[in-house]
Amino acid sequence: MTTETTTKKTTAEKTTVGFSAEERAAMKDHAAELKTAARRNSRSAKADGEQDVLAKIAEMTGTDREIAERLHALVTSVAPELTCKTWYGMPSYMRDGKIVCFFQTAAKFKNRYATLGFNDIANLDDGDLWAVNYALKAMTPAVEARITDLLKQALS
Repeated sequence: MTTETTTKKTTAEKTTVGFSAEERAAMKDHAAELKTAARRNSRSAKADGEQDVLAKIAEMTGTDREIAERLHALVTSVAPELTCKTWYGMPSYMRDGKIVCFFQTAAKFKNRYATLGFNDIANLDDGDLWAVNYALKAMTPAVEARITDLLKQALS
């Protein structure tokens, strides 16, 4: 005779299936961005996009804001051909209507570091494996130099 044992998961052990509150908020931000973009005049889209990004940066606090301000200044000086827009409520930079790189605050998803990410349009290829997301804890001269190199490579 065999004895079967069943185990019940306690409340603390249960896993949530679906999107987190932060992910749902980011999707709502993205939906609002799409609606706003549809209503905008194409002639003013570039200036409007930069205003949106600067407004989002102004809403940030602490280290996230410091990094975002310096990153924005760096991207706009190193890669002036990129246009700004918010993407899922975060600053992003695009070429020909496609997101090249984006910034994600640490606070948005309760992470211990902010993220600089690159999408597949960025030419960062290095063999069969390369990084496309970078953790950012501070903007030092060395970090700025590395980001400058990444931007130049991404746009090459």
